[in-house]
Amino acid sequence: MNLNRSQALRQLLGFMLLGASSSVIAAGVIEMYKSPYCGCCSAWAQHMESMGFEVNSHAINDINAKKQQLGIPAQLASCHTAMIEGYRIEGHVPAREVQRLLDERPNISGLAVPGMPHGSPGMETGRQEAYTVYAFDLKHRTLAPYQRYPSE
Repeated sequence: MNLNRSQALRQLLGFMLLGASSSVIAAGVIEMYKSPYCGCCSAWAQHMESMGFEVNSHAINDINAKKQQLGIPAQLASCHTAMIEGYRIEGHVPAREVQRLLDERPNISGLAVPGMPHGSPGMETGRQEAYTVYAFDLKHRTLAPYQRYPSE
């Protein structure tokens, strides 16, 4: 196959644009809000980064005010709150569920793991408690299990 210079440049440009668009789709930045004193929040951020996410961590003194600003229901609260591509992520939600959320794009407000269950990402303590990742929608005030994780 013999390509002239113009055809070769067009193909190269096409490959570059294809690569740029797929990286934009696959990579959102997580904005995480946490207490300056919480270590498990940083461990969750490390889990997310190890799975390919970029995490910007914001240590704030009044995390509850941020949760209220974002509309996080009190019964879903955990130690940190995050945002990615318009979705709220509350607590120790595993990276694979965040990726599934971004792949499927359901019409919900976000995902939450209430409390701080042992064995969830960032809470690796040698124990594994059963926990549920919940999908929640603030507009319709709905809450439903999204994924369950068993105890060991």
